[in-house]
Amino acid sequence: MTPADIENHIEKLKIRAKELETALSAPDVYSDLTNFKRMSQELSKLDSLFNNFEQWTNAIQSMAADQELLTTESDPEMRELLETEIADFSASCAELEKQIQLALLPPDPNDAKNIIVGIKPAAGGDEAALFAGDLFRAYLHFAEKQGWKVEILDESPTDLGGIKDVSFSLSGNEVFSRMKYESGVHRVQRVPATEAAGRIHTSTITVAVMPEAEEVELNIKPEELRFDVFRSSGPGGQCVNTTDSAVRVTHIPSGLSVASQQEKSQHRNKEIALRILYARLLELKQTEEAQKQAASKRSQVGTGDRSERIRTYNYPQNRVTDHRYNVSTFDLPKVMEGDLGLIIEPIIQINCERQLEELRG
Repeated sequence: MTPADIENHIEKLKIRAKELETALSAPDVYSDLTNFKRMSQELSKLDSLFNNFEQWTNAIQSMAADQELLTTESDPEMRELLETEIADFSASCAELEKQIQLALLPPDPNDAKNIIVGIKPAAGGDEAALFAGDLFRAYLHFAEKQGWKVEILDESPTDLGGIKDVSFSLSGNEVFSRMKYESGVHRVQRVPATEAAGRIHTSTITVAVMPEAEEVELNIKPEELRFDVFRSSGPGGQCVNTTDSAVRVTHIPSGLSVASQQEKSQHRNKEIALRILYARLLELKQTEEAQKQAASKRSQVGTGDRSERIRTYNYPQNRVTDHRYNVSTFDLPKVMEGDLGLIIEPIIQINCERQLEELRG
């Protein structure tokens, strides 16, 4: 992307920013909070881009002025000072230009969406369930650090403190753009708490990150959904276990089915089941669309197949490695305490650079 291309893009985006400012100042803007949030986030990103662009153009002009002075300057000390300034401006220009180009990349259509995350043990029995619980707590800590809102939709704990299955929603700024890299199989290598002989076990869990879907996006007809109610299998003696409060909703055309029994209210369980079902249907729809495209244009987060092993957590080596991007960090405890940026930020950088190469190529 040449400087001229960048300037042309910026001018077009300034028109878009004016449109957003006008829309956000309209009296009825708060009538659609989802749209208000989307426009606010877009305008905030544009403001940041314009600030970087201004710094970039100022640095270019200052560097050009110094280079012109250098052609006529004979004093050695002044020449040395000018050369140092030129080098600093050049480095600043290169970094700002990179940030601007990354900001100009086409956004993922899901980036502004909230998400539903599902975690399940795969291979490894109790140890897999324990690690599912560990990763679940790491995501909760990460969400707290990001200022995201967490809502537990469904959770089935094990007697040992692990997780059989958990679904939760995350809402806030850049939720999908950060968490989309988590979908797939996560492998853990460690000595389980249940292992008396001290042998290292390998277990796996699956993580699904799905953008939340609106009903209108899917064009689902009421007759395509079947609702069944049944008695929740909660702990004995609680009212969740004495009424038909659990709800199963089935999308008849696809056969996808989701059940919710987390809440005591049948209405609330129906709402949760529908949210998860819509997210799964949107994921299915987008996966099918991606598979129709050329391989080079497919999702940047791998194949999207949940059977794809994406990451290894090696406790003896204190290492977390993402296999798709060949990124590693040797601070596993911090990652599990919620500092997921140690692994996610390098992935985002590499992914953006790959997209830039595709645009240039």
